[in-house]
Amino acid sequence: MKNGRGNGRARARKLALLPLIAATFFIVSGGPYGTEDIVQKTGYAGALLILLLVPLVWSLPTALMVAELSTALPEEGGFYVWVSRAMGPFWGFQEAWLSLVGSIFDMALYPTLFVFYISHFFPSLAAGHWPTILGLGMIFICTVWNIAGTRAVGVGSLVLGVVLLGPFALLVVLALAHHPAAAATAARPAPLARADWLGAILIAMWNLMGWDNPSTFAGEVEQPRRSYPLTMAGALSLIALVYLIPIAAVAHTGIDPSTWTTGGWVDLGRRFGGEGLAAGIAIAGVISSFGTFNGLMLSLSRLPLVMTEDGYLPAVFARRTKRTDMPWVAISACAVGWALAFGLGFVALAVIDVLISGLSVLLEFAALVALRLREPELARPFRIPWGLAGAIAVCITPTALIGLAFVRNATQPAGPFNALTLDLLLIAAGPAVYGMSRLRQRRAIARAADAAVDAAR
Repeated sequence: MKNGRGNGRARARKLALLPLIAATFFIVSGGPYGTEDIVQKTGYAGALLILLLVPLVWSLPTALMVAELSTALPEEGGFYVWVSRAMGPFWGFQEAWLSLVGSIFDMALYPTLFVFYISHFFPSLAAGHWPTILGLGMIFICTVWNIAGTRAVGVGSLVLGVVLLGPFALLVVLALAHHPAAAATAARPAPLARADWLGAILIAMWNLMGWDNPSTFAGEVEQPRRSYPLTMAGALSLIALVYLIPIAAVAHTGIDPSTWTTGGWVDLGRRFGGEGLAAGIAIAGVISSFGTFNGLMLSLSRLPLVMTEDGYLPAVFARRTKRTDMPWVAISACAVGWALAFGLGFVALAVIDVLISGLSVLLEFAALVALRLREPELARPFRIPWGLAGAIAVCITPTALIGLAFVRNATQPAGPFNALTLDLLLIAAGPAVYGMSRLRQRRAIARAADAAVDAAR
């Protein structure tokens, strides 16, 4: 594996701190969208409790892990490099495999949500071939945007984030000004016997996944050893507030939480601010879906690139544009794969993604501990406190939450299988794909050696 990979690339493309925070905001969250099912499943008090605790027991430990490893090894490829260095090429490959497979389910959600919010303005676009055309159009635009450069995505995320949060700021003000007695239906907390706490926790986890993804383009970030800890702190604080404040404001109005549905923020905007605010939140939904997909494409497309540099994939995936130095083949290949992933509903996709992507995060926690043991002298500008015990402690609650994902996936339908069966099949395919890739890698090395001998004759 090449050390310092990507760190010497064009300085003009380097991503500054604020755009990096904005890109991380979209990669992890993209706004309050997706929290509606949490409110419906557990009521306001339950949703606020979950969205307060899950960041503490899931996001904070993950952000601390990412901050330490990103500053210790700020290389292109991020978490793939961490796991490979800590535990060897087999586990590094499994890390990349799980991340890419999980992305199939995750990335399928955003074109669907993109179409959902556009259809608010043009209902006829929700029928026939239009959803497919619009979804593919979104993927195409994101592909072109990513090929335009890392800074284009980061600065664009900063602008889109400001525009996205505007309608929600207005919603919060109007909801807080709304007298509870005027609510059409008195708030009734979801009875504990009917509340789906586990499902709500997994959806909250999905809404708070992706903290590791910005690490994959560390070679394209200004002063990464300084930027990543600040980014983790800034993005985590922003996302927690963006989730908690709007739900708390609506809870103040007394609207029945059982009426919340996926995409319900538009209806709430209409209720408090009329068609104008509803339209603003729908536009913000389009921006959220687009910005999240765009940021994740920036991150995940770097995996085929670095795997190609390590000999696992054909050399074509390493081809770059001349002007922006972007891996256009890797970006385009990911776009094609994600375009084929439309199908399952929101909850099924989210639950499947949580387990597969969650396992990749557990490998990163294992790499954190392994590097503490194997390379105690490795420079760590940011270090989780309390030594090895502190590194182990941050692994505990994320591991427990992934265990809950196993329990839920055993009962979640996913096409002809339950979600757990589908997950296990995809996980089991990882070693087989690794074996085939290693065989290809050895043959490539042998051909290169033969060519060198022939050239020397």
